[in-house]
Amino acid sequence: MTGLPGEAHGLRFDVRAGRRERQTIVDLPHLRLEPGELVALAGPSGSGKSTLLYLLSGLLVPAAGTVAWAGADLAAMSETGRDRWRRDNAGFIFQNFHLIDELSPADNVLTPGWFSSLSVKSLRHRAESLLERFGVPRDRSHVSLLSRGEQQRVAIARALLFDPKVIFADEPTASLDGASGALVVAALRDLAAVERRTVVVASHDPALLAVSTRTVALDHGRIVQPKALEPAR
Repeated sequence: MTGLPGEAHGLRFDVRAGRRERQTIVDLPHLRLEPGELVALAGPSGSGKSTLLYLLSGLLVPAAGTVAWAGADLAAMSETGRDRWRRDNAGFIFQNFHLIDELSPADNVLTPGWFSSLSVKSLRHRAESLLERFGVPRDRSHVSLLSRGEQQRVAIARALLFDPKVIFADEPTASLDGASGALVVAALRDLAAVERRTVVVASHDPALLAVSTRTVALDHGRIVQPKALEPAR
């Protein structure tokens, strides 16, 4: 597996702050992302790191600027086009897991495949293999019976169901204890360093920042250290 190179230029995202005023949440001149990198978007609450993550993934559309992955500009695509790009290229991991409590771990991993043309048998085999890889008990009838750390590992397995080239994670360790968080940090590190995927994480977790290839620190939507915008040579 090899990730995709990504690049953002002149990226800006605004929200309405009043009847006539708008507030800029992200103002990013340039950012490059390369396969094999784990890039951490860091900053306190309200710094714009999650908003930037959603812009880079096409979940949000910028007021200005471009986000291109391997030359494909998400900002220029239709909503359907962005959905298709994410389906084919991206996996998502969220702070609150977004699992379906009534389903088993395997069935939760399989949810992205509900509308896939791939065979159910092959997808289920991959789901079971991913759960085994991340040490998740597969004999639970409901995912709600798992610990929070195990639930987040189910969410990581779900993100990998279609073998994505790019992983986006939003505060993936924020609701976990230290031991569970360490397992998630190690998994994200290996997805970049070993499997050469492109991994982008919004987080203020020191353990995640410590294993990141680069940390892009934000303050009120703007970059604090410009040197972090480019990969190390």
